[in-house]
Amino acid sequence: MRVCRFLVPCLLFVAVGVFTQTCLAQTSSSETPAPGFSLDNIDKTVDPCVDFYQYACGNWMKKAEIPADRSSWQSFSELDERNLDIERVILEKAAAGGPGRDAIDQKIGDLYGSCMDDKAVNAKGISPLKPELDRVAAVKDKTALIDEIAHVHLVGNSPLFNFYSNSDLHNADMVIANIDQGGLSLPDRDYYIKDDARMVDMRKHFTDNVTEMFTLAGQAPEQAAESAKTVLRIETELAKASMDRTARRDPKVRDHKMTRDEAVALAPDFHLNRFFVALGAPSFTEMNVGNPDFFKQVNGVVEAEPLDALKTYVSWQVLRSAAPWLSQPFVDTNFKMRQALTGQKQIQDRWKRCVDLTDASLGEALGQRYVDVTFGAEGKQRMLKMVDALEKSLDKDIQSLSWMSDETRRQAKVKLMAIRNKIGYPDIYRDYSSVVIKPDDLLGNVQRATEFESKRQIAKIGKPLDRKEWGMTPPTVNAYYSPAYNEIVFPAGILQPPFFDKSMDDAVNFGGIGLVIGHELTHGFDDQGRKFDPQGNLKDWWTAEDGKEFEKRVSCVADEYSNFVAVDDLKLNGRLTLGENTADNGGARIALMALEQMIADDKTGKEAQNIDGYTPEQRFFLGFGRVWCEKRRPEYERMQVTTNPHSPGRYRVNGVVENMPEFEKAWGCKAGQPMVAENACRVW
Repeated sequence: MRVCRFLVPCLLFVAVGVFTQTCLAQTSSSETPAPGFSLDNIDKTVDPCVDFYQYACGNWMKKAEIPADRSSWQSFSELDERNLDIERVILEKAAAGGPGRDAIDQKIGDLYGSCMDDKAVNAKGISPLKPELDRVAAVKDKTALIDEIAHVHLVGNSPLFNFYSNSDLHNADMVIANIDQGGLSLPDRDYYIKDDARMVDMRKHFTDNVTEMFTLAGQAPEQAAESAKTVLRIETELAKASMDRTARRDPKVRDHKMTRDEAVALAPDFHLNRFFVALGAPSFTEMNVGNPDFFKQVNGVVEAEPLDALKTYVSWQVLRSAAPWLSQPFVDTNFKMRQALTGQKQIQDRWKRCVDLTDASLGEALGQRYVDVTFGAEGKQRMLKMVDALEKSLDKDIQSLSWMSDETRRQAKVKLMAIRNKIGYPDIYRDYSSVVIKPDDLLGNVQRATEFESKRQIAKIGKPLDRKEWGMTPPTVNAYYSPAYNEIVFPAGILQPPFFDKSMDDAVNFGGIGLVIGHELTHGFDDQGRKFDPQGNLKDWWTAEDGKEFEKRVSCVADEYSNFVAVDDLKLNGRLTLGENTADNGGARIALMALEQMIADDKTGKEAQNIDGYTPEQRFFLGFGRVWCEKRRPEYERMQVTTNPHSPGRYRVNGVVENMPEFEKAWGCKAGQPMVAENACRVW
């Protein structure tokens, strides 16, 4: 079952994983140095007013190399590597057993240990998956097939469509059932329906990959090739029925609350009532359907396709879900597709994949141990102080907007004051005591952990929303804002250099984690977030005139970023990246406002001092630039343009500073220079 919230949280960063299952003081056990702020990253041969990103990151880019097991390299990657080292030490100790090992250590240690025992995994070959494939093969008719699809939803991927729980868009304190489009293996519908050379090539890679996987599973090469054609044909029909991801950014187009009977009637051949029973869903009478047209169209596909073809498709979903945790030939074949999509040269070391698996499966258990050794009360208190400063800056910004009416401004303040702040780790950790983890059953462990989470999510239907729950694990190097929850969340994993460095001056930290805080707060008022009220209900609290003024300003941002070239002649999709670009621009402005307020309030004059020849404002922008220094493989860059709502690092920096008169002033830039936009965009 694909576990997700209906309104996807607005993340700071998205690392797209394909064909796998899977935003302070540090311990001395880590081998990877903290990627902190350093003047050595700066390329002083470049004029900051001509290309600030190159100025701030030029020397870093000259020295940095994308590791062979990565498709890109940036601050997130550097921190992730460091966290992997820390988590590895924790997990190896837990896996070793010995006196004092408690229930948490048993769970995380045995899962990690079963994953690291590649000799045992290789000896088993496909046998751990055979019962699942046999279940599919034994299905006698299409009606019974839905039972098997429900089972696969629980223990692996989500064939055909997605089913999940989420807060009611019109009664945010309650959780309801949701069904939505899904069932695709490739990153986006465009990979199936576009006919440019890149997409045609990806489809060839895909069919070759599916053929090889079915051959490994025991089919004759000719049969496997036919199976691959069947999978591509069915998934292409699902893609044709799917809504474009840019259109899906508008929560209103995914708002279709109806009775259960009405939803079932959309697609009689889906046998949804039988699916809900097989899944073990609690009784419910109403639900949301994200894309009704998808179910209407795909109903015809289910009706027209032979039973054997549908079974082949479901078998493929079973295979691709399990492949990373089977013997080496399956792992290698699975990785080939990722290589084609992202340009990654080699697969990550097994220990890294096993750490990631443990985090994905038992994240809040591993997270407890991670927090114990990395994140103290001091870091949490300093973060809360910065959040408070940024909220005050955003409030001041909103109150000063000339284009917003007093009525909308009052409502905006109410929403801002209602935003919840989650820092470091949850107050209450998830209880995994019912999850059976065995030291010698890797795939079984993965499936049982997945089933636990699937059932936990399903059980929420019809119950009050638990606003204390987190959508990320503590070691995650990321952050998010959730419109449906009206909250910002900062896991402990991101609260370290270069985002947050307690040894650095406030100017650098405000350019790093301060801007990240501002980014997430601004998401509450971007083109998606502004459509939700303080409680998380989809509700228009804007006057009509203010709404028009807002749309005019975000159109400026969309047009600006649509002119940026990502790779070759491929430009960014300014509408797909609109929310993130709006948050970057707004976040930078309010973070700088908070820094300048701190300087003004400082009676000692210490905060206003120059350091290393740079003013506090200049160090703010340098701290900002350092966070987004990155390198990407061309294949990965192309995929990101299609799928990622975030702009590349170069434009997350230059696209922001060219809109800021504050940058022009800080660096003494002049009108007509590249970093001074002739018609600067501003929303917040």
